[in-house]
Amino acid sequence: MNSLTGAYVPGSSVLHRLPAGVKLAALALACTTLVLLGSPAELAVAGVVVVALYALSRVGVAAAWAQVKPVRWFAVALFAMQLVFVGLDGAVATTLRVVLAVALAGLVTLTTRAAAMMAALERCLAPARFVGLDPFRLSLLLSLTVRSVPVIASLATRVREAQRARGVERSMRAFAVPLVVSSLRHADALGEALSARGLDD
Repeated sequence: MNSLTGAYVPGSSVLHRLPAGVKLAALALACTTLVLLGSPAELAVAGVVVVALYALSRVGVAAAWAQVKPVRWFAVALFAMQLVFVGLDGAVATTLRVVLAVALAGLVTLTTRAAAMMAALERCLAPARFVGLDPFRLSLLLSLTVRSVPVIASLATRVREAQRARGVERSMRAFAVPLVVSSLRHADALGEALSARGLDD
């Protein structure tokens, strides 16, 4: 499944060896903490912690940058909008929260095999059996959803770069149409791969 959607980087770091369930719980706790942190200074300290975690994981600079690169323009737009409405401190804080949350989610993806993540989600969703839902399929859906976010963001980045190369970066149609087509192609390829594994029913 990693070859379909994941960005897992093999390794033997402490983060790689942590159980998937622990990492998912820590991610939820960390994102909650980011929301509660009020000042840019506190979030800057959180940023140092995130950088240290990436260094501890030893996934490499390229893999780390790939997690936040797709949201860089969104972060710029968010900062500009927040700057108008809530001022400099609020804009910095909000932007840092988003970027750090994306980076942390990316770190979990980089250090967790898809099968392990699905197994952890399936255990958490086990009570869904009592209402007639299949925990395995729910965990598959959630796992694919999480892992598709950076894929779609990466596609959007490629389309934007192609727009600039053609000199049509102001055209919404020139951005939306190729992005939709690329996303549908990705969905088709994913669907075919799932079908080949007997997961299409």
